[in-house]
Amino acid sequence: MAAQLDDLTFLSGANVGFIEALYEHYRADAASVDPSWRAFFGDLDREPEAMAAAAPAAAGLDRAEALALTRDSLRVRMMIRAYRVRGHLIADVDPLGLDSDKHHPELDPASYGFSDADYDRSFFIDGVLGHETASLREVLHILKQVYCAKTGYEYMHIQYPAEKAWIQQRVEITVDAASLPAPEKLDILHQLEVAEGFERFLHLKFPGTKRFSIEGADSVVAAVETIIRRSAAHGVEEIVLGMPHRGRLNILTSIMGKSYVHMFSEFQGEPPHPEDVQGSGDVKYHLGTSSDRTLPDGSTVHLSMTANPSHLEAVNPVVSGRVRAKQAMRGDAERKRVTAILMHGDAAFAGQGMVAETLGMSELRGHRTGGTVHVIVNNQIGFTTSPKFSRSSPYPSDVAKMIQAPIIHVNGDDPEAVVHAAAFAADFLHEFGRDVVLDIFCYRRYGHNEADEPSFTQPDMYRRIGELATVRQLYAERLVQQGVLTPKEVEARRAAFHDHLDAAFESAKAYKPTKADWLEGKWAGLEQATAANRRGKTAVKLATLREIGLTLSERPEPFNLHRKIGRFLDQR
Repeated sequence: MAAQLDDLTFLSGANVGFIEALYEHYRADAASVDPSWRAFFGDLDREPEAMAAAAPAAAGLDRAEALALTRDSLRVRMMIRAYRVRGHLIADVDPLGLDSDKHHPELDPASYGFSDADYDRSFFIDGVLGHETASLREVLHILKQVYCAKTGYEYMHIQYPAEKAWIQQRVEITVDAASLPAPEKLDILHQLEVAEGFERFLHLKFPGTKRFSIEGADSVVAAVETIIRRSAAHGVEEIVLGMPHRGRLNILTSIMGKSYVHMFSEFQGEPPHPEDVQGSGDVKYHLGTSSDRTLPDGSTVHLSMTANPSHLEAVNPVVSGRVRAKQAMRGDAERKRVTAILMHGDAAFAGQGMVAETLGMSELRGHRTGGTVHVIVNNQIGFTTSPKFSRSSPYPSDVAKMIQAPIIHVNGDDPEAVVHAAAFAADFLHEFGRDVVLDIFCYRRYGHNEADEPSFTQPDMYRRIGELATVRQLYAERLVQQGVLTPKEVEARRAAFHDHLDAAFESAKAYKPTKADWLEGKWAGLEQATAANRRGKTAVKLATLREIGLTLSERPEPFNLHRKIGRFLDQR
């Protein structure tokens, strides 16, 4: 019966009166209603017997009492379904707290005829939420913990019963939010220390240099690491990653294993590679790499980061194509040994057609890869534009509903919730071989890039961001409160990593790269074309280019410039 209820879209608070009136007609004359309603109400009529079996004191009910119990049971389960469908709308997923309206009428018990007097009454719910009977207070507690805490699930748009049942079992019965053991908590803290420490070090040593930092979205590193480890545990041998430039330098070092010495040498002016850079781009935050990672459990997984230009989502079909080709080369007919992780900005995921095109091809026979984990780094802004001015849907992830992908929204300031959500995503992909979306709500601490002044266009948002402690600081304080470590140990860990980066910075001064690592393996033997075989001349005279450059740097008169913009022009 519970599974049937989940497939019925009419069960909402707005329809209570209609359904009850129809039920009265059925009780008076069963033939007066449609056969489908007769079957539905027939199941309900059997529930008082089940309630009597579950609670012997309820035996000997008269018709009015049985009808009241049936109505109450129906109303409670209508409310449960509403939380499954709409609970994410009031979940605490935004670390900035920009949307203070956390009320939805379909999630209000009053919409189903309940009052304060009903909160401690026991209701028959037939095994839903793992309980045969439960009080309204208990039901609401479970629903809010599962669907309205730091994680919000969207999955009721999925038409496959097995997938919905798996998700409900995972989030409602075998609740995954149990406390992590101390070693796992410290592992998460380490990942945050690495993410924040690297960005802070770059900010200190190379102030004002564009790096498109991950600060504000630090827990994304923990999410990607969790997906990789969980996937490897499921037998994945190779993972292809694709992402835009935000956070790429951090992912290259903390996830892909690119050495800090190598990275710092690039910041100090050493070209990424010698003459054979090829088409991977000319800036650090466009480059790709590959590596073999040995994971904590001893398993090894090959990771390859696909180079990506500034066209953001252009990398999506490239990653999908690479995965499909690698599966063919490995003989991976079941598409279980090679998989993909695609990271996206929120505005790009909602706004670029390449996303919908790639999703639309994801389950075609000639293109399927066994699913992709999509990680949306939801900064809640697109360049300088607020979401309400850039898309018509509530979430950037809504486009993924076109392929019935499950969507998990999670608060990026709660690293443990992020890790649980990432594990859920990896497990779903392994179980069903279909795309899944992890929408991590976070923010950009320094605007579009480090040379940007975000308060020009988003003063309220950046006033709020300025008040926030970092993700690492918040989580470290949480672990101190739990007694996992002391404040002195927190500071010692932070200082130790800073010293590690300092040593790498000094070593970088003498570092000389010798080769481009993407011209190895299957690509061995390829090399850059000689100058005689390359072409390309500009028809614009050098004097014209200089004139344009100088004009772009002139102060318009008598316009009163903002002092920061004036400094930018002076530097040019």
